[in-house]
Amino acid sequence: MSERIVIVGYGMAGSRLAAELQARAGDRKVTVLGAEPHHAYNRIMLSTLLAGKIDEPDVELAEVVGHGVDVRTAVAVTAIDRAAGEVCTDDGDRIGYDHLVLATGSRAIVPPLPGLDPLPERVVPFRTLDDCRRILAAARGARSALVLGGGLLGLEAARGLAARGLDVTVVHPIGHLMERQLDPAAGAVLVDTLAGLGVRTRLGVTATGVAADADGVRLDLADGDSLAADLLVLSCGVRPDTALAAAAGLTVERGIVVDDRMRTSDRRISAIGDCAQHDGTLTGLVAPAWAQARVVAQVLAGDDPLVRYRPRPMVTRLKAAGIDLAAMGDATDGGPAEELTFTDPARGTYARLRIRDERLTGAILLGDNPAVGTVVQLFDRGAPVPVDRRSLLLGRAFGAVSATPAASPALMPDAATVCQCNDVNKGALVSCWRSGARTADELSAATRAGTGCGGCRDAVAGIADWLAGAEPVEATR
Repeated sequence: MSERIVIVGYGMAGSRLAAELQARAGDRKVTVLGAEPHHAYNRIMLSTLLAGKIDEPDVELAEVVGHGVDVRTAVAVTAIDRAAGEVCTDDGDRIGYDHLVLATGSRAIVPPLPGLDPLPERVVPFRTLDDCRRILAAARGARSALVLGGGLLGLEAARGLAARGLDVTVVHPIGHLMERQLDPAAGAVLVDTLAGLGVRTRLGVTATGVAADADGVRLDLADGDSLAADLLVLSCGVRPDTALAAAAGLTVERGIVVDDRMRTSDRRISAIGDCAQHDGTLTGLVAPAWAQARVVAQVLAGDDPLVRYRPRPMVTRLKAAGIDLAAMGDATDGGPAEELTFTDPARGTYARLRIRDERLTGAILLGDNPAVGTVVQLFDRGAPVPVDRRSLLLGRAFGAVSATPAASPALMPDAATVCQCNDVNKGALVSCWRSGARTADELSAATRAGTGCGGCRDAVAGIADWLAGAEPVEATR
């Protein structure tokens, strides 16, 4: 009898798990239930869609259908009956499972401000494809927009709207932008960079209320000021969607608590992605969600009885035209470490490195820095840093030290990670090229490199061009 696996959630985590299971041998029936009416889509690329750089078909993920996988969209799960081994849906169906996987993601936080319950038509959170559609609809004919929240997603939304010609102001309650990734000095440089791109900022002030009508929206601030615009976008963070798990009696803290094999307190139920809390940590990023999906697929397929989820150091990239930003590790922890900084406000450049035991423990790179690829590789691999640190700060060579040892594909080691989202290294791309993939798109299709945040697409294209130009030399290990 086929093993019955039910996946609740058809987002980036749920769709990846379905694809991972489909690719593995075994007699199983996989049912995927998605509350949204759409096929799975790349949520990370919504800001690029908002900016008008791509169209809706470009955010769609490869469809997982057939071969033992049944995908049902616009079907919300309302309850889990653990005793019966069934999930209940909003259309009255009851679907049995031998193993259940919760990939319910997270929901946008709507702050408890006067005027936001119910949400006015001109006020839209930025989280889903439907949210993006509403923002685009409201932006047509609009001349100005406010964005409440100066985190990563809020800045991507602001830049996207500015690229459409709107006058945009970001309001953030903290004294500097992206406080989870940046220090105040980097935040100040980013403010100037945004100003040059048509995005103003109001920092260190909280919102106290919202008033909206057919003519526009007004945001009242704690300092007594008010800002008016045609549209207000809310980007105030997200909260893991744990309601189903909590109602079913699973252990829930900030997220659904899971072990190293992504199992919840009920061994017949797993959780992955934004809703899962592993070792006390929530992720909210695509790379760990996809890594967790791979672990669950291996567990359910019996591929490796010893497989465990081990989180990797993550790199945050701001995906907005005209802004080059990479932040990794903790560059502001204040612990004992060697610290280097460089600031050039006139050129919009800032760099901060923290080094302990000759390894990078954190870095912030803002602006044009040719060493960013090298810094990411050193951080990702835990490799020793150059003796002359200036090469990493300034992206220039000093003496015999090259600032960009990984800039040329010929000099990149095979073990160098090209795509962090999918954990694809250069060696995997070379192997696929030797197997017949001849273009960047073909390499991407074969390895999934570039299908996550998209930040590595230029690197994949560069490797494809290098491979097409000459037979690859033996890379260093």
